[in-house]
Amino acid sequence: MPMLGLGTWQNDDPSQCADSIRTALDVGYRHVDTAQAYGNEAAVGDGIAAADVDREDVFLATKVWISNLADDDVLSTVEESLDDLGVESVDLLYVHWPANTYDPESTLAAFDELHDRGAIDRVGVSNFEPHHVETAIDHLDAPLFANQVEMHPFLQQEELRAHADEHGYEMVAYSPLARGEVFGHDVLADIAAAHDASEAQVSLAWLREKGVTAIPKATGRDHIVDNFGSLGLTLTDAEIDRIDDIEVTDRRINPDFSPDAWN
Repeated sequence: MPMLGLGTWQNDDPSQCADSIRTALDVGYRHVDTAQAYGNEAAVGDGIAAADVDREDVFLATKVWISNLADDDVLSTVEESLDDLGVESVDLLYVHWPANTYDPESTLAAFDELHDRGAIDRVGVSNFEPHHVETAIDHLDAPLFANQVEMHPFLQQEELRAHADEHGYEMVAYSPLARGEVFGHDVLADIAAAHDASEAQVSLAWLREKGVTAIPKATGRDHIVDNFGSLGLTLTDAEIDRIDDIEVTDRRINPDFSPDAWN
């Protein structure tokens, strides 16, 4: 999985979404992340089709929404997602949240069936805490590939990162720019100035140094290009330590069906 992807949350204008996907792939991105709940899978598919990049070179991920996690609904809605995306399979399929109709045994059995069919190449989860992940691993036949969670310098997810290392799955960071809060932060701005970089690039480079794949959302070419430039930024050990020491605050995305509300 490429270490930087394009997130598409709230990118729900079909023309703009397709254009941003095409632009990102033309710039050099090879990882695109979407979800049933974003309402843009068809536009994402249009953007991939319009880009001068072979489908097999694009790592494509989507997620099953919490109302579609009963076993039959998983199977039927994923087929709809594949049709909307215009693809025969996706590289990674996530359980979007462990909530609502999610049942580890039946939901993950459906994911295993899709994996066995070749409709999905890898199984992932999103917004799972360690005990949710362990339950998922126990119920899956396919390997658990990734857990996608909110992660950035203000929410460093040390426990989850350690858990991922212990259990051999990848970490993917959504909202890696803390919904814009990285801009103007004194530590990040100081490090950015030292590298003639942006605070966004610093945050994304820090995540990469932690072994985490970031999927910042961006629609305009300038932001798409700026985020991609983070791949050329190398932070010093001292700079990484400074970011590690930033005070951790609460998550920015915490709906009433978040993991803490589900047992």
